[in-house]
Amino acid sequence: MKKFLFILIIFLFAQLSAQEKINIWPKGKMPNSKGLSLKTEEKDGRIVQIKETELFAFLPPKEDRKQMAVIIIPGGGYYKLTYDLNGFQIAKWFNTLGISAFVLNYRLPISPDVRQRELAPLQDIQAAIKYLRKNAEQYGISPDQVGVIGTSAGGHLAAMASNISTDYTELKGDWENIPTTPNFAILVSPVIDLGEFAHLGSRNSLLGENASPGKISEYSMQNRITEKTPPTLLIHAQNDKTVPVTNSMLYYQAMIKNKVKGALFIFPEGEHKIGIMNKTELTDNWKKLCSDWLKTIANK
Repeated sequence: MKKFLFILIIFLFAQLSAQEKINIWPKGKMPNSKGLSLKTEEKDGRIVQIKETELFAFLPPKEDRKQMAVIIIPGGGYYKLTYDLNGFQIAKWFNTLGISAFVLNYRLPISPDVRQRELAPLQDIQAAIKYLRKNAEQYGISPDQVGVIGTSAGGHLAAMASNISTDYTELKGDWENIPTTPNFAILVSPVIDLGEFAHLGSRNSLLGENASPGKISEYSMQNRITEKTPPTLLIHAQNDKTVPVTNSMLYYQAMIKNKVKGALFIFPEGEHKIGIMNKTELTDNWKKLCSDWLKTIANK
């Protein structure tokens, strides 16, 4: 009981560090739902079930705020959400750059409330992108400078948002004409391939343990890149044993083939732990590289 209360206090404190908690789905409009009443549940500091899709706003001071905004997509193998380590902490770092950051706690495909498992996370990120563009003036951002950053399985979801242009949100009215593709993407240690180089936990959670070869190919994001894929920065460690670096290499090769602008940086060390705190000074340079790359995007 004491451990549960401690985790709850940490979660509530983390939420208080955000300026606003946003429910991105209008009441009764969340698609792909059975209508079950769920509770948000945590285990070992990771969210394993959410009551409803949430977007947490972290805004820099208005005097320092740039037009750019980023939606942060936590990883967790599609069966949990590392919302603090790969969410709130990254958001605070973006704020130091003058960039507004929004952490998305999305529905997990293993949720008992989800009807079609592989679509739920995609629907949530698409709705979040639409929400920010529709309300850009309120947050002092540009609707044409809304990007995504995803780590691990969150990188896979960011890649899905970048390459699947079909609007699955089912939002009507003036929502319909708002595009769902981000203006740029940052993928950190991303899950990309769901075949030979897959992180099996992510694949099984997203597609099920008996996914067909066709479905695996469809959701291997290197196969979905086109010339319309937004500029993308890829960061990975050569010694990543959880998600092989080949994932990022396959994505970048497809980017080159389709003339998509971007960059790939592979560090010799870092394992599957590239983030705000890194083991080596060399790996920690990903933040400087990311900051410099974003400046090139903002100036175009």
